[in-house]
Amino acid sequence: MRLPIRILGVVAAFGLSATPALAQKSGGTLKMYIADNPPSTSIHEEATTSTVVPFMGLYNNLVMFDQQIPQNSLETIRPDLAESWSWSGDGKKLTFKLVGNAKWHDGKPFTSADVKCTWDMLAGKSETQKLRKNPRTSWYWNLQDVTTNGDREVTFHLGQPQPSLLILLASGYSPVYSCHVPTAQMRTKPIGTGPFKLGEFKQKEIVKLVRNPDYFKKGKPYLDAIEMPIVPARGTAMLGFVSGRYDMTAPYAVTIPLLKDIKAQASSAICEVAPMNNNTNLIVNSAAPPFDNADIRRAMLLTIDRKSFIDILAQGAGEAGGVMEPAPGGVWGMPKEMFDKVQGYGPDVAKNRAEAQAIMKKAGYGPDNRLKLKVSTRNHLLYRDPAVILIDQLKEIYIDGELDLVDTALWFNKVARKDYSIGLNTTGNGVDDPDQTYFEHYACKSERNYVGYCNPEIEKLFPIQSAERDIEKRKKLVWEIDKQILEEGFRPIIMWNASGSCWHPHVKGFRPMVNSLYNGSRFEDVWLDK
Repeated sequence: MRLPIRILGVVAAFGLSATPALAQKSGGTLKMYIADNPPSTSIHEEATTSTVVPFMGLYNNLVMFDQQIPQNSLETIRPDLAESWSWSGDGKKLTFKLVGNAKWHDGKPFTSADVKCTWDMLAGKSETQKLRKNPRTSWYWNLQDVTTNGDREVTFHLGQPQPSLLILLASGYSPVYSCHVPTAQMRTKPIGTGPFKLGEFKQKEIVKLVRNPDYFKKGKPYLDAIEMPIVPARGTAMLGFVSGRYDMTAPYAVTIPLLKDIKAQASSAICEVAPMNNNTNLIVNSAAPPFDNADIRRAMLLTIDRKSFIDILAQGAGEAGGVMEPAPGGVWGMPKEMFDKVQGYGPDVAKNRAEAQAIMKKAGYGPDNRLKLKVSTRNHLLYRDPAVILIDQLKEIYIDGELDLVDTALWFNKVARKDYSIGLNTTGNGVDDPDQTYFEHYACKSERNYVGYCNPEIEKLFPIQSAERDIEKRKKLVWEIDKQILEEGFRPIIMWNASGSCWHPHVKGFRPMVNSLYNGSRFEDVWLDK
């Protein structure tokens, strides 16, 4: 078993493993459970790994991250439906030359019109393709138009230079949809160009993918099929893996404490621990009393003992950090020495809590007058366990919380409606880039800005950092934005998560990503050596 990420040097400095290359074998069915019921098969309408992991293999992007290099970056972007791309001299036009041999699963040819249709739909400009939900519309704040030049060329026109657009387009959240398939159909019977077709999707039971024999990448995929029963019970899922019923666990589904149990029962299993660009955070409905009071919000920020969360949930494998994923997994995270000086985030928990208790007493609360409320969270393993710890830590400042578990299909709508008082949330970032994080989670009008945070002065800095081509200059801008957001306390970051993925030795070609859990589930490179 490969142990926590700091010991590993972050999966050998994000490089390829030293294992000698083997000739891939075709055939076989990969059996892998998934822990949560997918709300639908339409990636563009969902905001959860529960959709991306099982269904990413149905689709293609214009470009994608190399599935064998754990750390996503501009340098690891590879061709997909685009065989090449180029920027204009002013950095405002990105032109893609498209492959000529890709087909949709129903046999119709893929063309530039499908690319234009997809991004017109995402920008709300399409007259025919309408999304029921559009959680990543904020990603394309800078996109003015998409034009075609024949069937095999498409150009993205931007309002200002934005080098990170390629990063956004490489995410598992950025598949190309077809012009001829209604969006309603994409929710249950999707048509893609990807290496797999949908064989079966029974809600709360199973997802089955089958090999696409007409896939435009010759020789791929290697697998004949992937079977993914939905197994929400953690113990049942782990037992299925160690007994050999499943070839691999769901990606990132093995908590650090469970790794020892797996190795004790399946000693040959290969397990990798990796950060996920996924943080646990406290969300607060600041539009309603008592949390419209900035002082009480600050008291909750001050009571959080981040080290305790990391030690209990991840046995030290997680990280404390700011708005951007910290090193070594993340590219843009604030340096530790800077983070420790951010007000309310320093390591002196006793001092912070004493200040928090004084704030609460001033507001009228104390040992004999405790604030009682519900702590809402999604009924998912990444949410439930930290919510229990949060409730325990809130007791230190005279807040008694009752756990309120919400089904995945209802969670995001509940939060968006502000139908909660406080919540324990887990925010997964589709890519490791400030353009995604800032515009999606902290821009005033973003659909995914669940807490209603809005600071126009800070938001003015978002496009400035986006246009900066010098990486080191951009990092300094990002760190200052990060610091200002943290100190306002609207969405306190509790910890950055790390978790394990395990597979039996006969599974080849799968690599967990270290700075986004949404981008490594294409499975076209996976094969079975048996």
